[in-house]
Amino acid sequence: MKIISDMIELNIFRIGKDGLEYLLLKRSDKDIYPGLWQMVTGHIDKNESAVETALRELKEETGLFPMHLWVVPNVNSFYSADSDCVSVIPVFVAQVDEEVKVTISDEHTEYLWRTAAETKKLLAWDGQRKSVELIEEYFLNELNYLQFTAVKMESFLKKI
Repeated sequence: MKIISDMIELNIFRIGKDGLEYLLLKRSDKDIYPGLWQMVTGHIDKNESAVETALRELKEETGLFPMHLWVVPNVNSFYSADSDCVSVIPVFVAQVDEEVKVTISDEHTEYLWRTAAETKKLLAWDGQRKSVELIEEYFLNELNYLQFTAVKMESFLKKI
């Protein structure tokens, strides 16, 4: 069995009238897990960092650019019996402006902005729901024991 880390997850939120709202994307029928609601996800290209992947995938899948980007202190994982691999996935969170216009790629068929409670009901995996809980705790409750690292995007933008 191998352990690989070749994917990212990126949660996107905006501040709406009822608090944080999360962007969810519905996978198209032509991809694996058709019809599944998820955050931005993607594979890390050769010679690309996880941060570069998160920024690239955000642009490709939504047409958005973040106001701020943080590393969530959570790593998701799953086992694939087909490849006998455990995937370890770094998790990011990005804040976008409340008035942004989402333009989804052909990887998805629709999008929704939802509260944390609604988001967690639509996500398939426990690790994804845990990330949303951590994000809520950090941004709404200002729990200082959580350490979200802000990403200085300027150094990564030149590569994208």
